[in-house]
Amino acid sequence: MKEVIVKILKKALKKKAVSLKDEEILNLIEVPPSQEMGDYAFPCFFLSKQLHDNPSRIAIELREKMGNAPATDLEDIQTQGPYINFFVNRKSLARQVIWDAITQKKNFGESKLGKGKRTMIEFPSPNTNKPLHLGHLRNMAIGESISRILEFNDEKVIRANMNNDRGIHICKSMLAYKKWGREKTPTDKKEKSDHFVGDFYVMFNKKKTKKLEAEAQEMLQKWEAGDKNTLLLWKLMNGWALDGFKETYKKFEIKHDVNYFESKIYKKGKEMILDGVKKGLFTQEKSGEVKIDLSNEKLGEKILLRKDGTSVYIVFDLALAKIKFEDYKLNKSFYVVGNEQDYHFKVLFSLLEKLGFKDKEMKHISYGLVNLPTGRMKSREGTVVDADDLIERVRLLAEKELSKRDKLSKTELKKRSLIIALASIKYLLLKVDINKNMLFNPKESVSFDGDTGPYILYSYARASSIMEKASLVQKKTEVNELEEKDIALVKKLSQFPEIVESAYKNLNPSLIANYSYQLAQIFNEFYHNCKVIGSEEEAFRLALVQSFRQVLKNSLSLIGIETLDKM
Repeated sequence: MKEVIVKILKKALKKKAVSLKDEEILNLIEVPPSQEMGDYAFPCFFLSKQLHDNPSRIAIELREKMGNAPATDLEDIQTQGPYINFFVNRKSLARQVIWDAITQKKNFGESKLGKGKRTMIEFPSPNTNKPLHLGHLRNMAIGESISRILEFNDEKVIRANMNNDRGIHICKSMLAYKKWGREKTPTDKKEKSDHFVGDFYVMFNKKKTKKLEAEAQEMLQKWEAGDKNTLLLWKLMNGWALDGFKETYKKFEIKHDVNYFESKIYKKGKEMILDGVKKGLFTQEKSGEVKIDLSNEKLGEKILLRKDGTSVYIVFDLALAKIKFEDYKLNKSFYVVGNEQDYHFKVLFSLLEKLGFKDKEMKHISYGLVNLPTGRMKSREGTVVDADDLIERVRLLAEKELSKRDKLSKTELKKRSLIIALASIKYLLLKVDINKNMLFNPKESVSFDGDTGPYILYSYARASSIMEKASLVQKKTEVNELEEKDIALVKKLSQFPEIVESAYKNLNPSLIANYSYQLAQIFNEFYHNCKVIGSEEEAFRLALVQSFRQVLKNSLSLIGIETLDKM
């Protein structure tokens, strides 16, 4: 419908000697705060300077140049002050939206905006010295949702995971195990393998002394020197951590296309830096230190190679970026990393541009911290909420709620409660703008009422129940009148392609998450106010319910949430 309005506006503006592109007009169109003001509005403030006239008078003149509204698409076009208000032909809109949703099914809302683009999204890039935690869950929810949004807009997405499997933090877990592990295994303790490794990292920090820190540093030196026993211990504990990660990824429905390992790449970046010294990009001091002055970019001075010849972490990222672009012929490379690394990525992208990656789109998808009602999480102190523990805790809360409502077999109860738990967690992590810090309250997340994942799933299940009963009744075909709640639902359904486009352009899953909730709200208002089966408008309303189910399913899929036909 917006395309029709753009065409009308463009023609009228041309008569006033104003030339605007379709996309520019589209971006100016607004949705009024109330239906009395129309379905769409076009503000004329910005034309005042160009046309040297009052915005209200400009609106009236533009309206006059539009002539009669096309009856098949619009019922009326009015002016109100500096706005031109467009009233959509509701029956025409309803027919079109329902037809598109039902016939296009899982493709409804998709676009070709990303056609021909190859994008790598790197997430969650954990350290192999501890299990994945709540912060990683937000990272994974964001990374997976953005991947799906890009794919829905026809981009080729490669999901990548960079494992930080070397360094002093890894050696701390290794040293603690060597001293106090007594050669036990995760199986001996009946503990998930990555949790087992993480216990020793916490243990190290609780027992930490200067002597222990020195021993960990010595172990790192042995690792880098290729000491046989150190490498054997490293491979053993790294394997435990990675095996545990795989279980969590599977449960959270994350599948990577490629895995990178810091241990295999970290030396390659040094070659890029030394080559940059030869080309005059970087400065090498007499001491051997290599650095670059990024004052012009307001990033200060950055050391790349230390006096002893070892490289800082950003040099590894330079090597990895080179490998990514060469191996996958990428157009874009996105990094899903917390906002505490904002400076790191500004420096990284500046260095990559200087090294010849100017034609590539690189973006840090920065996100805020996840805090608990008890405060901020700290890995070293063991106060983090492990991802597995959180998922199970929320699942048990969902199981308790389900048990109150229906008698289910143990298998079905576990299956449904896990789907609800994941919906609870993913929705809560994604409904907040990714740039903002957020508070995660497990009990609130699993509520079947209010702004939660279970509430949205319940709305879908309610629509499924209606459609299941519909097969038992005689369906009528004529549509007479649309009630207020009918058209409110139709209009919300019609907005889905626009929401998807905005989420794609802004890399913002919260737009999809919040749309899903708003759509569920409007459907529930429709359900309580409009009779479906046995009503005069039964055929139309059944089609509307079917459309709602499809659009909500599409929307939830983009944020990684599986639907349930029964709750």
